[in-house]
Amino acid sequence: MEAVREKAFVMEGQDIYLRPMEYSDTDNIIKWRNTEFVRRNFIYQEPFTRQGHENWIKTMIDTGKAVQFIICTREGDEPVGSVYLRDIDRNHNKAEYGIFIGKEQALGKGYGTQAARLMIAYAFDQAGLHKLMLRVLAENRQALGSYEKAGFVQEAYLKDEVLLEGRYKDIIYMAVINRNSPKQVNGENGQEAFR
Repeated sequence: MEAVREKAFVMEGQDIYLRPMEYSDTDNIIKWRNTEFVRRNFIYQEPFTRQGHENWIKTMIDTGKAVQFIICTREGDEPVGSVYLRDIDRNHNKAEYGIFIGKEQALGKGYGTQAARLMIAYAFDQAGLHKLMLRVLAENRQALGSYEKAGFVQEAYLKDEVLLEGRYKDIIYMAVINRNSPKQVNGENGQEAFR
């Protein structure tokens, strides 16, 4: 989306704001994703590398298959994490939502819930999507509560879905649907919001 690539595009919440990710955020993103408290809550738990992040930018962000923002505190203007939409599917007007808070002292302050609400509004009002879904480890109770507060509801519970750290773990699929989008779209699908 052109607006996302403009530096001035910002979404403001009560305590945080979201700004488009820039290449200069790479070091923070790598550091955050490799922090133990972040890594253990991801389904993909391999070490996160600069090459992997640069590939993500090239194959996902630059192609419009994903958009990514940095979560910053309004007080102090401090980057504390990242939020994104990935696998943006214009045939079905849906995408997968993802988030991580990378600074431990920023956990438990409601930033994740605020970021999720901002991204839901962005996905539905700006990008014209019909549905956002996410996958979360069932044991991650804090994230589940945050997602529910933001409006996501459980759609599926998958037992022993992934093998992590030598144990099979359950995954919960959650989603939020844009109740204002048409149930049937005539002609071209959706908007070209991500190019």
